[in-house]
Amino acid sequence: MSKTPFLTKEKALEIIKKYPTPFHIYDEKGIRENAERLLKAFSWNKGFKEFFAVKATPNPFLINILRDYGCGCDCSSMTELMLSNAIGVTGEDIMFSSNDTPPEEFRYCSDLGGIINLDDITHIEAVEKACGGLPKKMSCRYNPGGVFQISNSIMDNPGDAKYGMTTEQIFKAFEIMKSKGVEEFGIHSFLCSNTVTNDYYPILAKVLFELAAELKNKVGVNITFINLSGGVGIPYMPDQQPNDIMKIGEGVRKVYEEVLVPAGMGDVAIYTEMGRFMMGPYGALVTTAINEKHTHKEYIGVDACAANLMRPAIYGAYHHITVLGKENEFCGCTYDVTGSLCENCDKFAVDRKLPKIETGDILYIHDTGAHGHSMGYNYNGKLRSAELLLRTDGSVELIRRAETPKDYFATFDCFDFYNKLINKE
Repeated sequence: MSKTPFLTKEKALEIIKKYPTPFHIYDEKGIRENAERLLKAFSWNKGFKEFFAVKATPNPFLINILRDYGCGCDCSSMTELMLSNAIGVTGEDIMFSSNDTPPEEFRYCSDLGGIINLDDITHIEAVEKACGGLPKKMSCRYNPGGVFQISNSIMDNPGDAKYGMTTEQIFKAFEIMKSKGVEEFGIHSFLCSNTVTNDYYPILAKVLFELAAELKNKVGVNITFINLSGGVGIPYMPDQQPNDIMKIGEGVRKVYEEVLVPAGMGDVAIYTEMGRFMMGPYGALVTTAINEKHTHKEYIGVDACAANLMRPAIYGAYHHITVLGKENEFCGCTYDVTGSLCENCDKFAVDRKLPKIETGDILYIHDTGAHGHSMGYNYNGKLRSAELLLRTDGSVELIRRAETPKDYFATFDCFDFYNKLINKE
C-alpha cells in the first residue's frame, strides 16, 4: 500500500531551485480542512476549544492558520508561552500544562492571563508564592494510575508516568484551591499518545466526566471545562485506518449526555490539546539521495538525518517514504535509508521495499508535520533545516529559514568564534 504526497516531483524540483533540500514543508489546504472537521465534530458543545500543542510544531505561521478557527495554544515552557504572546495569543487562549515547573514560568503565564494546569498538588503552593495568590480559574491534571491499554501507543501505562495527580490528591487539591478563593475549575488528563482508534477520547471522557461529577458533589466546586488533552493519533502506516474525528466527537457527546447532563453539568466546555492530529499528516521532510552503499546491506544515503527527524531513531517509528516521480514503479529493492550522523540508529527506514533509487532522486518522508522539525538538534554540528508552507494558491512561503554556521557558533559569543573562523578563511 502507499500514501499520496501533497507535493509532486515537478513542484519539488521547482522549490529546490530556491530552497535546497533537506526541508520540511507543510500543506495549508490540508491543515485548514482538518481544522474545519474538528470544529464540526465538536460543534454540539457550545464551549469547545482546541488548544494546539505548541510543542508539536512551534511555528507562528502555522499556529496563525489554526487561530483562524478559534484555536488557542497549549504551552509547556517559558519559550512556548513567549512565542504565543509574541503572536497575540494571551488570556484564556493559553493553557499552560507543564511539569517540574520553575516558579517564574507560573508567574509569566499568570501575567498573560493564561490558564494554569497543575501537574502536582505541591504546585498549589508554588503558584501561590510565584503569583501572589491563586488565579480565580485553575485546572488540575489527573492520573488514574494502572495500565491504560487501548491500542499500539507510545504511552499506555499511567501508573508509570510522571504526569498528573492521584485520585486522592486531586480531591485534596480542589478542596485547597476552593478554600483559597479559586472559583472556576478544570480537569485535564493525558493517558495515551498516538492512539489510532475512535474509542480513546470517549473512554477517557467517561473517566473524566465521572470524576467531575463526583468532585462537584463531594467538594462543591464549579467545574467549567474538561480538557481531553491530546493522544488522538494519525496513521503512520499506509495500511492503518485513520481516526474518524466525526465518530470521535459523537462518542464524546454520547458520554457527555450519559454522565454530565444528568449531573446538572450540561454547560461544561470540552477542550482538546491536539498536535499530531492537527498537523502531523500535513507536513513532510523532503530530502535528496546523495549516496549509495553496497555492503552487507543496500544503503541509500540522503542529505537529511535524524537531526531533521528523530522519531525513527528514538522510537523505531515508521514514516512512509515516497520516491517522487516513481510513485507507480515496482518496489523491488530493499534499502536502509540513512543519514550521515555518527550513530547507527540514524535511519529513516530499515529493510524498506522501495523503487530503485538513484543519486539525485527526491525522497518525500510522510507525516512529519508534528514532532518533526520541533525535535531537531545539532549533534555532529548538523544545522536545522528550513520550514516551508505550501499555500492554498500553490505558492511556497519560507516560514523558517535554515540555520547557518553563524547560528551554530552564536552561543560562543564570548570568543567571537564565528568571526575568527571567517577571518582565518
